[in-house]
Amino acid sequence: MTLFEDLKWRGLIKDITSPELEKKLNEGGMTFYIGTDPTADSMHIGHYSSFLISKRLAKYGHHPLLLIGGATGRIGDPRPTTEREMKTIEEIEKNTEGLTKQAESIFGFEVVNNWDWSKDVNFIDFLRDYGKFFNINYMLDKDIIRRRLDTGITYTEFSYMIMQAMDFLHLFEEKNCTLQVAGSDQWGNITAGVDLIRKKTGKEAYGFTMPLILDKDGKKFGKSEGNALWLDKNKTSSYELYQYLINTDDELVIDYLKKLTFLTKEEIEKIEKKHKENLEKRIAQQELAKQVITDLRGEEEYLHAKEVSECLFTVKISSLTDQEIETVFKDMPTFSYEEKPLIDLLVNNKIASSKREAREFLQNNAINVNGECVTDENFLLDNTRTYNIIRRGKKKYFVFKKKLEK
Repeated sequence: MTLFEDLKWRGLIKDITSPELEKKLNEGGMTFYIGTDPTADSMHIGHYSSFLISKRLAKYGHHPLLLIGGATGRIGDPRPTTEREMKTIEEIEKNTEGLTKQAESIFGFEVVNNWDWSKDVNFIDFLRDYGKFFNINYMLDKDIIRRRLDTGITYTEFSYMIMQAMDFLHLFEEKNCTLQVAGSDQWGNITAGVDLIRKKTGKEAYGFTMPLILDKDGKKFGKSEGNALWLDKNKTSSYELYQYLINTDDELVIDYLKKLTFLTKEEIEKIEKKHKENLEKRIAQQELAKQVITDLRGEEEYLHAKEVSECLFTVKISSLTDQEIETVFKDMPTFSYEEKPLIDLLVNNKIASSKREAREFLQNNAINVNGECVTDENFLLDNTRTYNIIRRGKKKYFVFKKKLEK
């Protein structure tokens, strides 16, 4: 299978600027770039799915450049509905530093910052050297611009397209970069860059877009959607990432395996067959979690995330550290406690509606403390632990944190 065929099979190509690109991709040797603006100090899983293209193309002999938008981040890419909140210069610089380190660590390729070649372009030069190559009607016809005309778009946002085209031209001239790759929402900006290069140099450049990876609700992964899975493990733990991936819907998981892993077509087809034969075992989801977390953070992080998850599944809560408990149970009801009989804790914190109901729970083996079934209503929580975890039934968890002494 050629590179282009592999990308098509994985669903990683939506639009291309020229039919010639298929041959060029298969031959190898192109320098290309993919970029992101520093809207946060970490990339998220949406970036990961896009930036993986760098590794895929590199395996076939292409040279990747990862661009951090220190300049374009000061402007903000137009959103489909409203203008982005303008970041402070301090935020942008902090985020740029964080993204640069992360990109070098995860992907290991050359990182460039468009602030380096944009900061000295004055307003008059911007209009003379770049603005005159952009027809207003051409720009208005771009999808993202057209969608904002009814609600209004500022000149700042309107200029973003020109700035991104400048990036492509600069990299074309300075690093022989002939290809830009991005998500499908960047199609208008890519074609603007291709056109600017043709007009300024008389030479041909290329671009292709990838479909945005979506969740089960049809929303793209990203912090603006409120459901970000950060690549920084201090912002999204490996356990959280594992839980999200292991709970991927059956109808999405094979598509994710294609887009988020380097498993071959044959390997994925075997997994798909086993998965469909044993849906309850979540074979595809297990493999997805393993591949993504191992690629991002190493095998040790994957095995640890799996172990923490299995501790919960097998109720071995007593083996978890305080930090792991804080991560695993961060969305669970949390109470502080003083030394009181278990039955009082159940009633006072509304785990049971009355002492009568609490006794029924205890007698029916429905109360579990730190992984052990408890039936004694006078049982006392372990005062040597920062956290005690009470489980009622199979899925209801309650966190009790020891009161700090004044």
